[in-house]
Amino acid sequence: MIAYSFGFYGIALFGIILARYFLVAGGIYWFFYSPFSQFLGHRQLLNRVPSWRSIQHDIKLSILSSGVFALAAALILSAYSLGITRLYSQAQQHGLWYLGVSYVLILVFQDAYFYFTHRLFHHPTLFPWWHRGHHRSRYPTPWTSFAFDPLEAIVHSLFLVGIVFIIPLHFVTLIAVMTTMTIWAVLNHLGLDRLPTSFPHHWLGRWFIGPAHHSIHHLKYTVHYGLYFTFWDKFLGTQDPHYAQKFDPH
Repeated sequence: MIAYSFGFYGIALFGIILARYFLVAGGIYWFFYSPFSQFLGHRQLLNRVPSWRSIQHDIKLSILSSGVFALAAALILSAYSLGITRLYSQAQQHGLWYLGVSYVLILVFQDAYFYFTHRLFHHPTLFPWWHRGHHRSRYPTPWTSFAFDPLEAIVHSLFLVGIVFIIPLHFVTLIAVMTTMTIWAVLNHLGLDRLPTSFPHHWLGRWFIGPAHHSIHHLKYTVHYGLYFTFWDKFLGTQDPHYAQKFDPH
């Protein structure tokens, strides 16, 4: 791998991350919020679409967050070029089986990290400085997916910065984790009524966070703090007690 300067990495990655945000968030927003969405055949839309001013606020915060994430990624690549991370590029180094195992392991760790930091951000002392920007959108859209206050974006970025020094990760695994994080964040901010009520609330889906689960967090603030899985919310009593009944498909 050719080594470049930290500045080059930062600028290039900022462009890539920002383009990814507009392509993924913008594409999914157009698909689910355009007149075309009425032909998807799901239930009648109940919640109003946020104002363009609210969406602009989300985009501005997301641009700032993209800058933070770009700096974090540049730090990771610079550290790799110095040989001080546990990133590797040869799949045979730890075996092909490890690619899948490490991917799942990172998602589990990231979910726990997100749950506890997210819950901390809701402390009255921290909330105005760390998390209020994200909650400006009471009814979130895909544009809200990366709308973090700068301090919150820094905390989120520190997870991957730290993990590459602790756990051996193939670059493919790292990219897969970041792709999952992006797509999951966008889908979780679709809103309560953009997908059928049965998604993802079947027996397996109840362990995964979907748009309805996270939308309730934007409405109530004191429940549903997870990122990928509902485990921590269930185990620590921050799951809305009426959630399972409300979205039971039977």
